[in-house]
Amino acid sequence: MKSGLFIDGSWEDARAGATRQILSPANGTVVATVAEADAEDAGRAVDAARRAFDAGTWRHTPAARRAALLHRIADRLADERARVARLESADTGKRLVESGMDVDDVIAVFRHFAELVVSDDERVVDVGDPRIVSRVVTEPVGVCALITPWNYPLLQLSWKIAPALAAGNTVVTKPSELTPSTAIWLTGALDDEGLPAGVANLVLGAGDPVGAALVDSPAVDLVSFTGGLVTGRRIMAAAAPTVKRVALELGGKNPNIVFADADLEAALDHALTAVFLDSGQVCSAGARLIIEESIHDDFVDELVARAEAIRLGPPDDPHAESGPLISAAHRDKVAAYVAAAIEEGAVLRCGGTRPDDPALTDGAYYRPTVLDGCATTMDCVQHESFGPVLTVETFAGATREEAEHAAVTLGNDTIYGLAGAVWTRDDDRATRVAAALRHGTIWINDYHPYVPQAEWGGFKQSGVGRELGIAGLEEYRERKHIWRNTKPAPQHWFGGDDR
Repeated sequence: MKSGLFIDGSWEDARAGATRQILSPANGTVVATVAEADAEDAGRAVDAARRAFDAGTWRHTPAARRAALLHRIADRLADERARVARLESADTGKRLVESGMDVDDVIAVFRHFAELVVSDDERVVDVGDPRIVSRVVTEPVGVCALITPWNYPLLQLSWKIAPALAAGNTVVTKPSELTPSTAIWLTGALDDEGLPAGVANLVLGAGDPVGAALVDSPAVDLVSFTGGLVTGRRIMAAAAPTVKRVALELGGKNPNIVFADADLEAALDHALTAVFLDSGQVCSAGARLIIEESIHDDFVDELVARAEAIRLGPPDDPHAESGPLISAAHRDKVAAYVAAAIEEGAVLRCGGTRPDDPALTDGAYYRPTVLDGCATTMDCVQHESFGPVLTVETFAGATREEAEHAAVTLGNDTIYGLAGAVWTRDDDRATRVAAALRHGTIWINDYHPYVPQAEWGGFKQSGVGRELGIAGLEEYRERKHIWRNTKPAPQHWFGGDDR
């Protein structure tokens, strides 16, 4: 597999010759050595994308041909599913079964945008005058900088690059410096399938200086970023001088609300998946369990027992149910988060330490953790751990209305608004609570599923814009109004009556 930068149709090393070792979170071994770009390399990639866009080769390619290329990428992913999953697991440490499911999702994303872009969305506006033909058409935005995270490297990239290319844009991709392997694979596949030089460029390296150079560049028309809130704020500020478009998905602190009348066995099972899937390293993780007080004790006792039984292990362990965190440094941040939560009054019910299995010593593992007795005033409830940590809050009410109001108030008491869930057998209650929660995705009696056909994104400080669905393509398009007067004639607005 290639290990360099891809600029203007060619693989190359970083100009300064820098490299980075990619370490396996599962055991600390080196899984790859890749080029490490700097701001100059990022600038060259942007220049290549700018030339390719302005030359018009790709943006003027018929939509059906652009769609065909996306379908070919989906076909290659299907053919090389096992290989791509191994690359993903080597970088992230996640179980091979999870990485394989991620590849399946990526295939669905490429198919979705390939099918969507061929539908003609030109709109004719009736202005009430037969002489006038008024049309609204779509055009690509231009040069797009795509900056992606380490938790779902290929999936998050597909949410951006598939609609960007479908719409006719050119791109510069910067994956997380910790997990570049599948971005390298995808860039090579696009080149193999005939994407013109300069349309898709790849730079590897840290957010500072590489990501910052992309955001600052006046030649970039749009920045799409998935990651942390602090970085997202910086990107918005940096994009302001050139008024470039931004699309930001910045995570969440997501409520999973369980009423006493819920199917408690299903709710319990999903509560575990909601927070411990991918070791909690999911922006939409149900990290806040908000449970009706009357069922708290039995529900949480059983949840703790099941969390303690979760088996940790490396990607190729067929018995493992969860993997490591992305790095030892991130594990230490999660441990500090838990220690601070206990200091502010949370009750540690399980976890809170590294596993004692000698076979896991070299990996960045952290035991599934449950913090009980929490309140929205606590930092552990308001801020993301981005790890396998569940906080538990309770609500109650003398009447149905009071209970629902209490649950919704807790669920909305966050600066974030990405996702949430409500568990109840009462359809009317579910509808009311779902409508009242200020989050971009609400699951009713479920947690985590998504489809490429439905929009994804957050309210409040969870971000700006949407990915997937129809809106996910619109992020990468401009709307242009074209007015044609088929029988032009002088208006005589100026010049007086003597003309």
